[in-house]
Parts: sequence; C-alpha cells; structure tokens
Amino acid sequence: MNKNLLLTLMNKVIRVDRGGPESRIGKLMAAEDDHFVLLTEKDGIVYYKTQHIKSITLNSRDGMEFSVEDPAADSYLLAPDFKTVVSSLRHHWVKVNRGGPEMLEGIMDEVSDDYITIFSKEEIIRLAMYHVRNISLGTTSEKNDAEKKEQGKTNENNKNEANDGDESSNNKTDNEKAVNNRGRNVRNNRRR
Repeated sequence: MNKNLLLTLMNKVIRVDRGGPESRIGKLMAAEDDHFVLLTEKDGIVYYKTQHIKSITLNSRDGMEFSVEDPAADSYLLAPDFKTVVSSLRHHWVKVNRGGPEMLEGIMDEVSDDYITIFSKEEIIRLAMYHVRNISLGTTSEKNDAEKKEQGKTNENNKNEANDGDESSNNKTDNEKAVNNRGRNVRNNRRR
C-alpha cells in the first residue's frame, strides 16, 4: 500500500486485511510512507506497517459498523517512519502483532534497526523489526481485569466444589489413607 492510496482514504472507516487475527476495522487517522494510523474500537490506536498489509477494504454502500469518537489530534503519534513510532513507545506496555501465535505483549525496552526487545512475564523476547506488523500501546488494566475475572470464576468454582458435600472430601481422605497404607505395606514386604 502506498501513501497516495492511503491519503484518499483518510478519515474513512476501512477494513485492514480480509480476515484472520490481524484483520481490523477502524478509521484511518494518518498515513505515511511506511505506516499508517488506525483508530479501532477494541484496540484504540494501532500503528500498521504498510509492507505487511495485503488488502484494504472500503465499504462504500453500507458502511462498516464503527462507533468510536475521534481522539484528540495529539493523542496519537505522527512520525515520519515506523521505526520512529516504535522507538517512541520504549519503556511502555505495548501489544505487537494483534493476534495469532506471534502476538506479544509486554514492556518494550530496546529498539534497533534490526530488532526490538520486549519484557513479557519472565521472558526477554527479541523480535526482528521486519516481523513487526503492527504495534499499539497496551494497557495492563485490560490484562488485570481479565485475570481478576478468571480468578473470581476459579474461586467461585472452588467454593461450589467445597459446598457440594464434605462427604466427597472425606471419601478422598479415606482413599488417600488407603493408598498410603498400601504403599507402606509394599515397602515393608520388600524389606523382609
């Protein structure tokens, strides 16, 4: 995709790619030589590298469902090239490559011409700059909210299991005692 084509689609709702984990619907906010800025409902501002874009769809008849207010002009980065965008996100929580097995989320540390370094959980990941298809500021609160919901479900399931009857836990204890006794008997027989 070249900049001139993208400029004709400015402030229009488009679909990036036809499908798959990287496909998004959003409003084209800015276009440069090697990247563009897309406002999406789910991910907010996403910076896409144009070399990895296979298609852009504009639905001129019906329009695409999109109901997000335009952010302030200074709420996203306007940079001459993609590397400058990526460099400006150093020391921030980022999401790289929206979906699929190559999605990364963590704190971006180092940015060079060849690779970026991301701290994710207890890992240090180096990703070739060539393979960065898109990037956005991530929020740890989304992740924490999802973890809290999951933890709440787990706690509730544990309570339900505990309330299902103390009899089942007594049976487990009796079974564990029987297994332990059998193990002791086998060891004692071997010693004789």
